[in-house]
Amino acid sequence: MSYTAPSHNWAGVVEYPQITETQNLTQAIVTELVHDPGRNAPLARIKLADGEEMLVIAPEGIQVGSTISCGITAPITPGNVLTLSEIPERTLIYGIESKPGSGPKFCRSSGSFGIIVSHDIGKAFVQMPSGEIKEFKPLCRAAIGVPAGGGRKDKPFVKGGSKLHLMRARGKLFPRSKGVVMNAADHPFGGKTRPGHPKTVSRNAPPGQKIGYIAARRTGRKK
Repeated sequence: MSYTAPSHNWAGVVEYPQITETQNLTQAIVTELVHDPGRNAPLARIKLADGEEMLVIAPEGIQVGSTISCGITAPITPGNVLTLSEIPERTLIYGIESKPGSGPKFCRSSGSFGIIVSHDIGKAFVQMPSGEIKEFKPLCRAAIGVPAGGGRKDKPFVKGGSKLHLMRARGKLFPRSKGVVMNAADHPFGGKTRPGHPKTVSRNAPPGQKIGYIAARRTGRKK
């Protein structure tokens, strides 16, 4: 079954203002807080001095009329964007770039954040939400603070229709039936008379049979 994500309803791309060698500090004013059906964190529409508008992830505590600074000499306040080399240790950050100029790639969901652990020559170490210590280049940029909307999972959906509308708005197939509960004609794992459900399949199998581990050399936990 083919499925098309409703991207025409999404607010747009999240990015950071560009910094040039002659202008190392850019300031923008928050003109609107935007709800994006395609993501779980609210967005802030900012307007630069030259009139250009763009979308950024809204941090906790921001409001319409607030000023966001992006540059090397920006203060350490929520929403400001700096390079990792200029952010002090133990600072909460989000929207971390994977490489300089790539735009925010990590810690973009509501309530997720990274922590600056330490700096080294040509390296910056950040503790990710999973607890992993990840290494970045010092010129990668990140925003100060925590994305707004944290605690959204505390309230249960209660009804299946509410979860259905959320998943469809983000382009996700929902509900998803398990293969083991299907008929044998609908899924390789289906049927009640099969002795088992092997998850390995040959690489030369037809598309309808390529379920699970394709041409796996081994399965199970490594001992």
